[in-house]
Amino acid sequence: QVQVVESGGGLVQAGGSLRLSCTASGLPFDTYAMGWFRQAPGKEREGVSCIAWSAGKTYYADPVKGRFTISRDAAKNMLYLHMNGLKPEDTAMYYCAPRGNCVPVDYCSGSWCYARGQGTLVTVSS
Repeated sequence: QVQVVESGGGLVQAGGSLRLSCTASGLPFDTYAMGWFRQAPGKEREGVSCIAWSAGKTYYADPVKGRFTISRDAAKNMLYLHMNGLKPEDTAMYYCAPRGNCVPVDYCSGSWCYARGQGTLVTVSS
């Protein structure tokens, strides 16, 4: 069973930066990808970014393209999300999760898009 621990969230002003981390355990040996999704109060979950675990190819949802960078340390089962140029609309709880594929990156499928950890809260003030 996959378990994750997300960390790195916090309160920042608009334009600021944060780095989220995800420590994963129990990943199947054939895990294809890992991704981040978020859920803002009163809104649907949305995929934010995804990375192919072995190949390292990255994918980003349009709202974060050019501002967020996903990376991973496969040897340590660590996933990261570097967030720059944060906007108030980025305020949400952020979660990491394994994915069977990265396309479409922003679509939250019930097969993968559910919390396995506590998530980490990102709050961006204007």
